[in-house]
Amino acid sequence: MGIVDEDVARVRDATDFVAVASQFAQLKRVGTRWVGLCPFHGEKTPSLSINADQKLFYCFGCQAKGDVITFVRDVEHLDFVGAVEWLAAKAGITIRYTESAQGEGRRERARLVEAMEAAVEWYHQRLLTAPDAGPARRYLRDRGFDGDIVRRYRLGWAPDEWDALARALRLPDAVGEPTGLVRVRRGRQVDFFRRRILFPIFDVQGAPVSFGGRVLPGGDPPKYLNTAETKLYTKSKVLYGLNWSKDEVVRADEVILCEGYTDVIGFASAGLPRAVAPCGTALTEDHVRLLRRFASKVVLAFDPDAAGRTAAERFYAWERAHEIEVRVADLPAGQDPGELARTDPEALRRAVVDAQPFLGFRIERVLAAADLSAPEGRARAAESAMALIAEHPSELVRDQYVMQVADRCRVDADRLRSGAAGRGGPSKPSHRTHPHRGGAAPAAPERRRSRPRESKEVLALRLAVDAVAGPAIVPLLHEVLFRDPLHGAALRALLESGGDLRAALDGADPEAAELLQRLAVEEPTGDPRDLRRALLRDAANRCCEELRREAVAAGDAQGYVPAITWLKAQIEAISPDARPSQAVEDQLLAWLADRAEEKG
Repeated sequence: MGIVDEDVARVRDATDFVAVASQFAQLKRVGTRWVGLCPFHGEKTPSLSINADQKLFYCFGCQAKGDVITFVRDVEHLDFVGAVEWLAAKAGITIRYTESAQGEGRRERARLVEAMEAAVEWYHQRLLTAPDAGPARRYLRDRGFDGDIVRRYRLGWAPDEWDALARALRLPDAVGEPTGLVRVRRGRQVDFFRRRILFPIFDVQGAPVSFGGRVLPGGDPPKYLNTAETKLYTKSKVLYGLNWSKDEVVRADEVILCEGYTDVIGFASAGLPRAVAPCGTALTEDHVRLLRRFASKVVLAFDPDAAGRTAAERFYAWERAHEIEVRVADLPAGQDPGELARTDPEALRRAVVDAQPFLGFRIERVLAAADLSAPEGRARAAESAMALIAEHPSELVRDQYVMQVADRCRVDADRLRSGAAGRGGPSKPSHRTHPHRGGAAPAAPERRRSRPRESKEVLALRLAVDAVAGPAIVPLLHEVLFRDPLHGAALRALLESGGDLRAALDGADPEAAELLQRLAVEEPTGDPRDLRRALLRDAANRCCEELRREAVAAGDAQGYVPAITWLKAQIEAISPDARPSQAVEDQLLAWLADRAEEKG
């Protein structure tokens, strides 16, 4: 599905880019541009620059770039249509879709989300004020959930009635059932949740899509009950808490994965607001794909050995396929994160900071439980550790752990390798294997490309992409004036687009487009006419040198004298001290362009 191009342009033109970006970064005006800390990576020195007129941005730290729609897509983690809708809502613009059926699908989703929002608020107010919610309020207080937490996470209470929500909201069946809020029994709507504390579940954009309900102690099982899958909610693709934690996850490049709603809230209360949890299901590859959009490191805050070898194989496969690093927080036995956040928050924070690589954690658990004081105990521990090592797909990672186990168990490393090799296990590292941490691809260091050197070509291009100076200088330029092929390609894209920067960015090759994008957010300096004249002199001098080389090669110095003499006169005529008419400059430029075309 798409949005009508005209409406995309209307939304982009109506948007105040600085006002939008200021919601996510503190900006400061520098000349005609705006600069600030980039919201897409951690930094202390501002490297984000915004051209408010052209509605373009570029980060000199992480090379994030694009227009205002791209900015919203990246910062809010939306698709293109979602970003345009987000901006259209801010600007009060009604947009049209290219396919009416799909447009109706988005309108239906909006109706379902509206119903879910009404339910979230109704249940929340019941918890805050209803007399029958007293036991739920006491239970939450006993668990350390004060009023601020209840309001922040919009916790709710479903009363012990068959149709309290249905009667309060009066939702049509076509809305109530598809949301999972009610079921229709013999023509009557019946509430899905009764006598449960409710945790609203939001998608990554913050739209309510589901609920998780916890029964009070002594209530009917199951302990937790989730909304069934609906048009809004697919449990294998939604993570509780990601809507709140995504900004901190991006900043830290790390997400904490725990088991339940109260764990997520506990981590946040302990000063670690980057935790998420699956909603009543095991972690899936869809979850991993979602997390990889925000961070490259995942810290497991639950027992990773609970599912045995099958779980380990999945984690290793995901590490490789999605280039993530999986680590494990070593939590005190018998304490979940929600409980530890109340009793010892420092221990919870320390467990995350000291998280170990997945395989290293599992090996350490085996060695810690073994009796390493006796030869028999060391041998059994080495065998058990080697069985875990054999599961890892990277030969070099395996060998690193073989050496650790050999040192701890006082066994020769080659002996362990030879024994494991007989079982298809780890062997000596191959020169073809590349090292990386715990099976994950190494995190790329922050790249800071140097800005283009301040040559006359760069200065001219920077003026050419400026909304004010561009129309004056672009018609005066020609590729023959540019010696650097990249600069020439960038100018060619501008000329072919008629000076339209957005069209030039779409039509240029990737390197030229990046150069144009980068220059567009920098402050333009210099006089267009002076720069053009300087470029003409440089191009004419280069041409003089070419003519001299050609004369030598041809053995015909006299034949080239007229052209060289004419060129020298033109160079003198456009010297810094001279003020020639534009006609003189245009004549020289036309001659240089014709010669370049003849040479092919």
